[in-house]
Order: sequence, then C-alpha cells, then structure tokens
Amino acid sequence: MAEKPQYVTLGVNGELFAAPVEKVQEILEMRPVARLPQAPPNLLGMTDVRGEGIPVLDLRLTLGLPAADDTENTRIVVLTVLSDARTLTVGLRTDRVFEVTVLDADALEPPPAISGNWRDHAVAGIGRRQGAFVTVLDLDRLLGRTAEAA
Repeated sequence: MAEKPQYVTLGVNGELFAAPVEKVQEILEMRPVARLPQAPPNLLGMTDVRGEGIPVLDLRLTLGLPAADDTENTRIVVLTVLSDARTLTVGLRTDRVFEVTVLDADALEPPPAISGNWRDHAVAGIGRRQGAFVTVLDLDRLLGRTAEAA
C-alpha cells in the first residue's frame, strides 16, 4: 500500500491551508525581519536562519488577504521552492501552524473551474481534513517568482 502524502497545515485569516511536508525545512517562531526598500508589499524583508539570509513573504498578503499583526501563534515556515529550475529557500509568515497530517482522501480535488478573473495558480488542489476543506498550496508557482525577485 502506497504511503499517503503528508502536509503541514497552516491557519491564515481563519482558513486552513496546507504545504507538502517535503517542501518544509523548519518552522520558526516569529523573529526580526529586516525591511527592504521598495519591496513588494508581500515581501516583508530578510531574516537570518543559521547564518543565511532568507526572504520572508507574508502568506496573507501573497494570497490577497488583509494584513494582520503578529500574535504568539505567528510562525515563519522555512520552505524550499523551485523557480526557473533553481532551488530557493524562502520564509513564509503564517498566522499559525497546526500539525503535520495526512488528508482524508488520497487524491486532491482540482481547484474549481470558474470563469472570470480568479487565478488558481496558487492552488495545487483541495483536500479535506476531518470534514473541513483544506487548500493545498502550489508553493513553487505561488512563491518562486516573488522569492527570486528578493
């Protein structure tokens, strides 16, 4: 029997998102982030992770959600993403991290096929965890270009 994919579940703006566990290097408590001049709004700046400067992106702003202040649950998820065949390390500020888990079904549902201006480039698929919808993020498409610009 094949092993089910595992995901790190993230809370953002009251919604549940997931990142494939193989993309996650580590999860850090919020720490100082050095702002960068004229950076896009979702690029918070740079932070130090064991001597390496990595860009930190705000998941809320990246997804077009309203900004929010840090809380005791705010975390930086350090990820590996691909951008134009290059591997980049990027931090993703999220409201909270819940757990490493498997989803209820082996396969993800595709993002809804609707017309209009909605772009599904950030969504790898939709899953469920204990009956609740979980949006699985396509981190390479969502973060690769922004991180490379940093």
